Amino acid sequence: MNTKVTIAGITLKNPVMTASGTFGSGMEYSDFVDLNRLGAVVTKGVANVPWPGNPTPRIAEVYGGMLNAIGLQNPGIDVFTKRDIPFLQQYDTKVIVNVCGRSVEDYLEVVERLGDEPVDMLEINVSCPNVKEGAIAFGQDADCLYDITSQIRKKAVQPVIMKLSPNVTDIAEMAKAAEAAGADAVSLINTITGMKIDIHRKKFVLANKTGGMSGPAIKPVAVRMVYQAAQAVKIPIIGMGGIASAEDAVEFLLAGASAVAVGAMNFVNPCATVEIIEGIESYMKQYGIEDVRELIGAVQ
Repeated sequence: MNTKVTIAGITLKNPVMTASGTFGSGMEYSDFVDLNRLGAVVTKGVANVPWPGNPTPRIAEVYGGMLNAIGLQNPGIDVFTKRDIPFLQQYDTKVIVNVCGRSVEDYLEVVERLGDEPVDMLEINVSCPNVKEGAIAFGQDADCLYDITSQIRKKAVQPVIMKLSPNVTDIAEMAKAAEAAGADAVSLINTITGMKIDIHRKKFVLANKTGGMSGPAIKPVAVRMVYQAAQAVKIPIIGMGGIASAEDAVEFLLAGASAVAVGAMNFVNPCATVEIIEGIESYMKQYGIEDVRELIGAVQ
């Protein structure tokens, strides 16, 4: 039984990875999860300089998931290359570094710094607010997405995955813009913008007012968007958004994803990723599937 998948020339031992921002760089989880079992570890967003993140409170539980307004807090590329990359090098898993920035120059600085580092792929978080464009996210305008993707692709040594925002009118248009600009793959969906109000205090629950919603409630939206993107582009897709079980993961594969990322469920069950890998293997045995790639886009 073969569970290997290949994305942009990089072969993963199975199609399951972590979703950025929910797993750190794996250090916090390594007591619970054998990182060697994972197809890949996707790191928390890394910027060119340390980011303090948003004021607290910045996490809230909601029906069917959670809201977060962490604000991509991270120690910056210097600490990341000294601390996190050597940690991940101990494990037999692929390393995908998520990159964030406030301007194209910020992204390019990190991408160039990572060119000499032993990492396998770059995932570019285009849901960051673009300071030069009045804070609209890079990934919410197709021309803007095309521009940043093409500039990053010219500088990047590793394959480039563009992580698409679901907060758009037409996800297929965004996927096509990323592909046309040279992206090696796309990942989707990032969080959906949400809000929660405390009715007793008549105040916003999050200091930022809005936050990104993740968790099981967003899965039907994510599956639909992955399917639409898969119909629109030829490059591989990494599907994510509310995956809580092997059944959920298989649904994304059938919709057209070549791999899947597990996010919010890591907070509920630190062992979720490994359980999902084992569950996919059980599903394959149950239905006599010899190669996991038979599932990709197989929905009828």
